[in-house]
Amino acid sequence: MTGKIFGKLKKLISLRSLQARIFLIVLAAGAIPSIIMRYGILGSYEERSVQNRISTVQNQLMIVGNHLLSNDYFNIKPEGYTRGVSREVINAELEMISDLYEGRVMIIDSSLRVVKDTYGISEGKTIISEEVIKCFQGESMSNYDKEHRYIEMTTPIIDTSSNSSVIVGVMLTSISSDAISATLEVLSRKAGILENLLLVGIMAMAMVLSVVLTRPLNRVTEAINEVKAGYSSESISVPDYAETAHIVEAFNQLLGRMKTLDTSRQEFVENVSHELKTPMAAIKVLADSLLAQQDAPAELYQEFLVDIASEIDRENRIITDLLALVKMEQKAQELNIASLNVNDMVELILKRLRPLARKKDVEMVFESMRSVVAEVDEVKMTLIMTNLVENAIKYNKEHGWVRVELDADYQYFTFKVSDSGLGIPEDALAHIYERFYRVDKSHSREIGGTGLGLAITKSAVLMHRGVINVTSVEGEGSSFTVKIPLTCGALV
Repeated sequence: MTGKIFGKLKKLISLRSLQARIFLIVLAAGAIPSIIMRYGILGSYEERSVQNRISTVQNQLMIVGNHLLSNDYFNIKPEGYTRGVSREVINAELEMISDLYEGRVMIIDSSLRVVKDTYGISEGKTIISEEVIKCFQGESMSNYDKEHRYIEMTTPIIDTSSNSSVIVGVMLTSISSDAISATLEVLSRKAGILENLLLVGIMAMAMVLSVVLTRPLNRVTEAINEVKAGYSSESISVPDYAETAHIVEAFNQLLGRMKTLDTSRQEFVENVSHELKTPMAAIKVLADSLLAQQDAPAELYQEFLVDIASEIDRENRIITDLLALVKMEQKAQELNIASLNVNDMVELILKRLRPLARKKDVEMVFESMRSVVAEVDEVKMTLIMTNLVENAIKYNKEHGWVRVELDADYQYFTFKVSDSGLGIPEDALAHIYERFYRVDKSHSREIGGTGLGLAITKSAVLMHRGVINVTSVEGEGSSFTVKIPLTCGALV
């Protein structure tokens, strides 16, 4: 149990793990908004509280300012009284504001002299402050110093008794923000506790989701491992997600392909064994026959030796074709690409095969729609064309015909070989490219076929990134069409 838990944690630590990434994404998706919301709410509360405090104090200071003007506070009489209300009453109002907000209020007249200071340390002094000067110019200000926990503001004392408003004084006020900070700290602690609880819940949810969401992938992995270990060869099914369904479908197709290849490999080994064993068996029978006849005439020896040589030639052809097929299917083999005139290549191949066609009285016709120059491997392309034309001649009827057509468009060239031969049964068309497959085994043996020609041809076509198609009617003839890219770039 402990090992399983450590395994999960190790998987989560690795960022290459999808489970770890899902965990981190869900955790971030839950934690980041909660953190942002916490600081956003606290910041909004702090800003709103400061603005409310400034607004409240400003209102009270403006009331006091009106009292100052209505009682002619700046024109002090010798007996110490202002007009209507004693100076001490107004000073008491200022002291009350100062005590209520744990701050300091200074009254400054138009000559920048401090008329009243609730701290009693700057009265009669001249203050030169940018904020005060701007306030006399009509620009009030307020400043919140979060670090030192105080709010500073200027309030103009405006005389509106004349036709124009005149600023006759400024109240420079500093008040404490300790109450706001204390409330903010309490809210921050509570928000921190709530945030930690949320983070724990989000982590648990992220862990559960990461495990649940990756469980289908784990089942896919387990099923593939069972197939790999040999415990199962059946198709797997994990339809939980569209993605897992696609992965499973691709794997099942691959598994089917592997089964087909394995079956093909077994059949290939059996066919190779049979094809190689047949000539050897024939040679063995012929040699034993000669050994059994001690006084056999020279003519019989000559006849048997000709048959033995024929069987050896047949064995050699099979081995040569097998080696050519194996080399062609090697992944590391590269094409020797060169720009060639395909028309000249076809004409040369037909020239070589005309004696074989004349021997069977088969008429050969070459139709070229245009001049074709392509980037191909000359040896392999010659092999493709030779095999198709030679088969069309060998498997043809007497007095038949073979038509070779060459055409091209802007991207591909097409090589087509049609004949009036024996044709291929419909049920055999899907198997003609298989190794050692023969439609008519007796006829193939008569003409010396190995059953590897079309397999070699298709491999060479695929190496050129081309396609080969066949249409055939039994008893009427066949038509093979090869389509190859014109340029080497199209082969990549």
